[in-house]
Amino acid sequence: MSRTAVVTGAARGIGLAVARALLESGWEVAGCDVLEADLEKAAADFGGKFTPWVLDVTREEDVNKTAESILERHGEIFGLVNNAGITRDGLLMRMSLDDWNRVISVNLTGAFLMCRAFSRGMLRRREGSIVNVSSVVALLGAAGQANYVSSKAGLIGLTRALAREFAGRNIRVNSVAPGFIETDMTKDLPDNVKEDYAVRVPMNRMGRPEDVADAVRFLLEDESSYITGVVLSVDGGLAT
Repeated sequence: MSRTAVVTGAARGIGLAVARALLESGWEVAGCDVLEADLEKAAADFGGKFTPWVLDVTREEDVNKTAESILERHGEIFGLVNNAGITRDGLLMRMSLDDWNRVISVNLTGAFLMCRAFSRGMLRRREGSIVNVSSVVALLGAAGQANYVSSKAGLIGLTRALAREFAGRNIRVNSVAPGFIETDMTKDLPDNVKEDYAVRVPMNRMGRPEDVADAVRFLLEDESSYITGVVLSVDGGLAT
């Protein structure tokens, strides 16, 4: 019987690539996102092994209800990928409290709510793996992104706390820290900015969503069964 993973932010970019990689490896995927049209397109492209779930991960009641529905549909959940994320960039002196709170709420609180909703079954069964998608900026910092950097650094803290909390029950919790990846979030950057990013990367190129997806898949599967609490940088050597 195939195993099921829940992936947030599954409609585009890294989340979509993660869903594809897992499906190709024989997993079933419950893909969650607020982008209903893109989510339905993904479901049409992937077929019946991918089920779409429209979900705002910041809403506690919605997370709990969706988790119940996913468990009813798929049975046990063996993997959780917390990938949903947004940016609202701005210098600190110009950053509104709303922009701060919204980014923290989606990127960090959403992951907390998803972990709480889906870990119960994993802990009872003593099997499962959670991967939180952080960012290289959590390790390096970035001007004009105090909210985003803080949220992604918080994900690393959440990862390490839960890795220790869940290890005795054989549940692994890890994080990946993507570098500059070609996604919808970065495609609208000016060419000169993209070139500057590429020059700063030792491998001299931006990454692809598939690069991150392969790392996430590895951390979910049995090959990484003795790995927990790590932050795996997928950044072409940028944070080295």
